[in-house]
Amino acid sequence: MLNKSQIEELKDCCKENRRNIIKMVYNAQSGHIGGSLSSVEIMTVLFHKCMKLAPKWIKDKNFETRDRFVLSKGHVSPIYYCNLAQMGYFPKEELMTFRKLGSRLQGHPATFCPGVDAATGSLGQGLSIACGMAMGLKLDNNPANVFVLLGDGELQEGSVWEAFMNAPLRKLDNLIAIIDRNRLQIDGCTEDIKALDNLPDKIRAFNWNVIEIDGHDINQIYVAIELAKSSSKPTAIVANTIKGKGVSFMENNAGWHGKAPKKEEFEKAMEELK
Repeated sequence: MLNKSQIEELKDCCKENRRNIIKMVYNAQSGHIGGSLSSVEIMTVLFHKCMKLAPKWIKDKNFETRDRFVLSKGHVSPIYYCNLAQMGYFPKEELMTFRKLGSRLQGHPATFCPGVDAATGSLGQGLSIACGMAMGLKLDNNPANVFVLLGDGELQEGSVWEAFMNAPLRKLDNLIAIIDRNRLQIDGCTEDIKALDNLPDKIRAFNWNVIEIDGHDINQIYVAIELAKSSSKPTAIVANTIKGKGVSFMENNAGWHGKAPKKEEFEKAMEELK
């Protein structure tokens, strides 16, 4: 478990990330706020405390044994970039080039950005990419883990369930999938569009280890990921979250899936995130 000092440090990082997400999308007048905000604690704990990273993407002796990460829900790239900047892959000032022509920080992550292992954005593909990475690492006797963050809406894609079938067959105990279960997608509630419940039981039926947590509880996230690392099966962490978390008028509002705030909304959001 994390101690009080570590939790407070991570909370400060999360607050900074939420503020930067709002700034980035407002500055670009384009981007996806809702799912980025629901993923803040997940991504921040993962990058700051759980993943073995290659420092600043330098290809030294530690590069090949680094953990891999796939952002399957590639549209929430703002929170990805925020954490990469905090970890020193590029200057924080570069965050404000998000979605600008010529920027390394495109709307969906691409491998020309330092720290990005896979170009993503076509929903439903990330778990298959992560399976391929995990299989390759196994063949090379490489001890690295592969982490993948999925949105719950994209679990409605058939390719995801093919990957869920494949991972236990290939004994990919080095694969950890984290599902941002905020229950909203661009068209509304997931349960109204193509119901997923009871999601943990469905994934267990595919012979995965499944852990269900509060996706905004820093200590629960840390403990779940550390437990997943020692599992003899691929692990899925179902993280129950709130879309738009941290900004009152964005929370649980599908309208903020992919919309940039106006000036008044931006100022109100930044005031709430002080």
